[in-house]
Amino acid sequence: MSDDTITLEHYFEHFPVLLQELQNSQPWSIPSSLETLIRKRIQGLTDEFHIQGDVAIHRTARVEDYATLKGPIIVSAGSFIGAHAYLRGGVYLGEESVIGPGCEVKSSLIMRKSALAHFNFVGDSIVGSMVNFEAGSIIANHFNERADKTIFSLVNGKRISIGVTKFGAIVGDYSRIGANAVLSPGTLLIPRSTVKRLELVEQC
Repeated sequence: MSDDTITLEHYFEHFPVLLQELQNSQPWSIPSSLETLIRKRIQGLTDEFHIQGDVAIHRTARVEDYATLKGPIIVSAGSFIGAHAYLRGGVYLGEESVIGPGCEVKSSLIMRKSALAHFNFVGDSIVGSMVNFEAGSIIANHFNERADKTIFSLVNGKRISIGVTKFGAIVGDYSRIGANAVLSPGTLLIPRSTVKRLELVEQC
């Protein structure tokens, strides 16, 4: 294995069955693949899902009024999406995941039993199982403030360019992200990481 590659199994115990073919991909390539792959997976879902166009919601999931879901999206069993949440650009929500009121999720994979409390933004990211985001914490996916938009990550102790200008973070299973914390583009958090409230995480 190259020093510039990472293994997703080091971050996640249970990769979603529907998306198993992504498990050997480099993580920064996954968000841009989600629209195509989710649209394909929707075609094979059973009648356990209510499917309208390219939005598939499991019949045990609950979506409150005024949430906006722009497909392709798969919302798995037992999940909850709060009022005024906004999901777009290819989103997969694992079983019993929670997207609280006022959250935005864009081109991201969120695994089982993870929760965004409220007023969170997660963009172009992969979030593991049993992860909790307190209110207002975000994953930034683009360096708007820089002339050079290059995103770097720390891979095996080496700072590398990941070759894309939009990528948020990998957040390993059981991690805890405190209120109003910011994960900068390219952040890699190992399982059981804790980010303090108001903390800024950068891959310097």
